[in-house]
Amino acid sequence: MGQYVAPIRDMQFVLHELLNVQEELKALPDYAEIDADIINQVLEEGGKFTSEVLFPLNHSGDREGCKLDVATNSVTTPKGFKEAYKQYVEGGWAALACDPEYGGQGLPVLLNNSFYEMLNSANQAWTMYPGLSHGAYECLKEHGTDEQKKTYLPKLVSGEWTGTMCLTEPHCGTDLGMLRSKALPQADGSWTITGNKIFISAGEHDMAENILHLVLARVPDAPEGSKGISLFLVPKFLPKEDGSIGERNPITCGAIEEKMGIHGNSTCQMNLDGAKGWIIGQPNKGLNAMFVFMNAARLGVGMQSLGLTEVAYQNALIYAKDRIQMRSLSGVKAPDKPADPIIVHPDVRRMLLTAKAYAEGARAFTSYVALQIDRELHHPDEDVRKEAADEVALLTPIVKAFITDNGWIATSEAMQVFGGHGYISEWGMEQYVRDARINLIYEGTNTIQSLDLLGRKILGDNGAKLRKFGEKIKAFVEDNGTDEAMSEFITPLGDLGDKVTKLTMEIGMKAFQNPDEVGAACVPYLRVVGHMVYSYFFAQMAKIALAKEDSGDNFYKAKLATARFYFARLQPETATLIRQARSGSANLMALDADLF
Repeated sequence: MGQYVAPIRDMQFVLHELLNVQEELKALPDYAEIDADIINQVLEEGGKFTSEVLFPLNHSGDREGCKLDVATNSVTTPKGFKEAYKQYVEGGWAALACDPEYGGQGLPVLLNNSFYEMLNSANQAWTMYPGLSHGAYECLKEHGTDEQKKTYLPKLVSGEWTGTMCLTEPHCGTDLGMLRSKALPQADGSWTITGNKIFISAGEHDMAENILHLVLARVPDAPEGSKGISLFLVPKFLPKEDGSIGERNPITCGAIEEKMGIHGNSTCQMNLDGAKGWIIGQPNKGLNAMFVFMNAARLGVGMQSLGLTEVAYQNALIYAKDRIQMRSLSGVKAPDKPADPIIVHPDVRRMLLTAKAYAEGARAFTSYVALQIDRELHHPDEDVRKEAADEVALLTPIVKAFITDNGWIATSEAMQVFGGHGYISEWGMEQYVRDARINLIYEGTNTIQSLDLLGRKILGDNGAKLRKFGEKIKAFVEDNGTDEAMSEFITPLGDLGDKVTKLTMEIGMKAFQNPDEVGAACVPYLRVVGHMVYSYFFAQMAKIALAKEDSGDNFYKAKLATARFYFARLQPETATLIRQARSGSANLMALDADLF
């Protein structure tokens, strides 16, 4: 059923050589003492846990799935999941990037980010249980009352309790303004919540003693639409004064969704029948509070697809070196065998390099974004924090949509390497494709991310955030433009940066006349900007690799070859995408709906 080995060498390259995080962290007082040894130790231990404990449960968990006992409203997770979670908690992994005030280890987000890549490579379905808990922690930490923080955060940080986000209802998905769940105030300051939620990941399970549901609902006389949504904390078991769990709250799992992938995660229909909860933040301001959770989840989904891309690539590479089929077109490469290993064939290499490039590009990109989150949260200079926050806001929809699009492409290519065996569940590759597909959909579909990027993050501020990021690219191009060895990377990077500027202005002008132009252009536009971001990081990585190409370490030769492949084979997709984005809305909207 394959294997997984954490790509620690490449993670170290990104953190230490590309981003120079040790120096970056010195500017953040909370992390000033964190050195390369600490970072490497966490990566190495994380690699052991994910490869030895979690990966062996991935395929078996997919086959077994979760089981609901309707009589007791309890869900049993696949064999080994609960025991693995116990090891996760005992190892302190849940507390890695949490505040020491609540029992956390106080390590940077960027280190937690690398660990979550490993978790997702090893077992995406399992990782969703603790992954959502961290989003609940962030939301409560920012918007909860002092009493809520005191009661709930230590339990989330320790991993004793897990968390969920309960947004979607049967009649509304992205359009949360249509939700119908109701909350009624009680004399003791609590609320009773009634409603039905669907698609709730990890909504019910047996891995932790309690589950904290963050639920969106409407209070009496709430305004219509999204301005009338409030956020509530609804525990599965009501906590006692001493912090232990008390009576069961009437929030129960009505069914487990039968779905295409991530079978090891209990995706639940949750019913609230007068469940007791407490408001988080202010009435009718719940969506603002929930965006903390949602943005964390969107970054997390990008990490899911990076993880799947990496593990699919690793197993396709092993197979391509071992599987023999036909002879190389340029002559026999394995004369001692009846056929050559399929890695000699150019198109097999194209498939492998596509997955490899998309994994390495995503690793550099997401590590950079995680570093900006650390700067946003911990830098002593308010202007630096604001600049980092703006950049994270700009890049979040790209992390979610571009990386998940690429993950779907990469896992499909990796499965293709196996030929017919890739389609057979025995080899495990088809699971990666099935698991990857949900990532384009949940936590805001990729079209929603594209609308957010173009309509809100870019046109909404007349391109200010994009221009600031573009200035970094422009400075890098100017600094390296006279280096002949860098021209194969600098020229396409600079050219694409200019094209993004012109494309943005063109779409913006059209949108003044017809808002549908944003909807027509946004999906190809996001991929163009995504490639600009990847081009920026691949050019930086290529510069490092060029300087160390003759060091005797083949890692740098491989990095350079991957960068060249990216610019030659993947980045040119932007030419087609730009034509699509410029083609306008008429070819989409002219046909009357009755004529479809």
